[in-house]
Amino acid sequence: MTPISQPAIPSAQTLQTRPVDESPLRKAAMDLEAAFLAEMLKSAGLGKTRDGFSGGAGEDQFGSFLVRAQAQEIAKSGGIGLAETLFNALMEQKNDN
Repeated sequence: MTPISQPAIPSAQTLQTRPVDESPLRKAAMDLEAAFLAEMLKSAGLGKTRDGFSGGAGEDQFGSFLVRAQAQEIAKSGGIGLAETLFNALMEQKNDN
């Protein structure tokens, strides 16, 4: 009787579609894009209390945290490309020096 082998589980590195650079420069670019997206989401009305379905004072107080978290997730998943553009421009400037 042959033993049953465990299925091969791909590593996290093989699942990524693009290499992740955790440099401080990339993190700063991502944070800037997330802040920009948070402001855009607030301007669009995300996080404001709705008239018919109110969450009370807690919703008003913590709505900004939800908007910020959503903006960070949007930026992490590729966002609008602002972080990548900023990162590339800063890397070019760094390499020119």
